[in-house]
Amino acid sequence: MKYTNRLISGLVFCFLVVFVSCQTSTEDNQEASNQAASTEEKVTIADVERGIRENIKAKTKEGDGYFSFTNDTSEFSLKLVRVHTEYLSVLSSSEFFACVDLATEEGDVYDVDFFLKGSKDDMEVTRTSLHKLNGKPFYTWQQNKEDKTWFTVDVKNASNKLLGVIEGKDEFIFKYEVELPTLAGAGEIWMPVATSDPYQTIEVLTMDFPGEYEIIKDKEYENSILYAKLSPEQSNETILIEYLVKRSEKGPYADPAIDLTRYLQPSELMPVGNRFSVIAEEVIKEKNAETDLMKARVLYDYVIDNVRYAKQGVYGTGDANYACDSKSGNCTEFHSLFISLARSAGIPARFAVGAGIPSSRDEGGVDGYHCWAEFYAEEKWWPVDISEADKYTALATYYFGHHPANRIEFSKGRDLAPEPLPKSGKINFLAYPVLEVEGEPDFVQTTFTFNRSTENS
Repeated sequence: MKYTNRLISGLVFCFLVVFVSCQTSTEDNQEASNQAASTEEKVTIADVERGIRENIKAKTKEGDGYFSFTNDTSEFSLKLVRVHTEYLSVLSSSEFFACVDLATEEGDVYDVDFFLKGSKDDMEVTRTSLHKLNGKPFYTWQQNKEDKTWFTVDVKNASNKLLGVIEGKDEFIFKYEVELPTLAGAGEIWMPVATSDPYQTIEVLTMDFPGEYEIIKDKEYENSILYAKLSPEQSNETILIEYLVKRSEKGPYADPAIDLTRYLQPSELMPVGNRFSVIAEEVIKEKNAETDLMKARVLYDYVIDNVRYAKQGVYGTGDANYACDSKSGNCTEFHSLFISLARSAGIPARFAVGAGIPSSRDEGGVDGYHCWAEFYAEEKWWPVDISEADKYTALATYYFGHHPANRIEFSKGRDLAPEPLPKSGKINFLAYPVLEVEGEPDFVQTTFTFNRSTENS
């Protein structure tokens, strides 16, 4: 669909409309703003942000708390998640562009393009179009080589599979294999046992253990844990748990019976308050985040922008202070920092761990555990995966509100306290086995493999 001359304000717009896409650089947007602004009344990017926020706030008030939007085929009731300040544009002294994320009640996030007209203090939306759904574009922008005008081109059958995401459903056999070391004395072992929930159906196909064991629970999160006492005779033996997993993609969901206060409290390595309150307050204020949903998004973006995925130093413990200081870590540091910031801002948040299953092949090894988080807003739990969003920036919107189908969850929570308790104390989180020999921690080799259903692949 080509823009006609009535949308173009002379020659200046021909040079500036290139910035009318959510893929424009911040620096170029600012330059466009400077060139297009009226000499009498200069309109800034900040003015455009205020203008789009005021328009959305007014329509949200009219819609009893929802921004109502209708296109040719559907009607939407949406909540503001964030304004893409990096993509705001001044097209001329009276024409402006804004790109905004808005979420449905079900948690789908639409990237919406807005065109506005008016003055610095009075802007009106003239055109609204849905650009992306959960990070996948409906269209992209191209320029006509002859007259330099811009038009949209439909994007068909966009898929996130090559970026590690399987949407909808997945089904696979998952093998959790442990090789015991040489045991110099009596030992004890604690291993996670995956269980079914509304998003995964677990069938245990094999529970091969060299001796007697029992399934126990931790008191707070009720995770299922295999516990056994070991003797030197079991040295170098293999433990195998084999699951048939049927998993569904996870979006925001209600959990009315849950006690939210427990998810505002600190844990050993995820403090609440102090430096985390200061950071959260500064980020939220800077980004003008008003609702818990908007606040969670700016904290999510803060972690992406400030933490580098790197397996170096003391990584993998989920120490929010370490993540804050080193600005690096793996998935545990990303999500621990987010949870400390969210809880410090009064937003309930929680931790879970399992494994991500490759989307690009149907069998083979799995590169260790993976963890993720959820936060509570709009009376729902919203899944997030910040480290994956950091790796694949094109999926940052998808991972704010979704977990793909290709994963298995082992356990929830931090500072787990099963009975009996390890001599070392509460379990930080349970992905790999915890092994103690004569009361001292010992290493145990753990391997994950999978085989996907050919029908599903």
